[in-house]
Amino acid sequence: MAGSKDVIERIQKDIRMFDGSIDTVESMLNSEQENSAQTNGTRIRRMRRILELARMYRSDSESFLDKGDTDTSFSCISYAHGLLDSLRELLKGDVFENREEGKELKKE
Repeated sequence: MAGSKDVIERIQKDIRMFDGSIDTVESMLNSEQENSAQTNGTRIRRMRRILELARMYRSDSESFLDKGDTDTSFSCISYAHGLLDSLRELLKGDVFENREEGKELKKE
């Protein structure tokens, strides 16, 4: 991937998309922690660590982009998105399981 204007714009767009998505995932994680009577503290800590890793990959993406290394920048932001997607799916499953058990969840 060369440092063309199109590639740079695509990476910048992906970074903006990540910034919009991370707040949603963090909110889902906070709701899971607050609403689940069976929350496993270790499990929540691990999910928060994955969220922090996603933030770090996002930051790395921006740093590599500033240095003109678009290949590594794109890899980093793609990985960050993958981590968020994984967390989102895990948390959606938790919400579904809690509803199946008849527990009411707060809506924000």
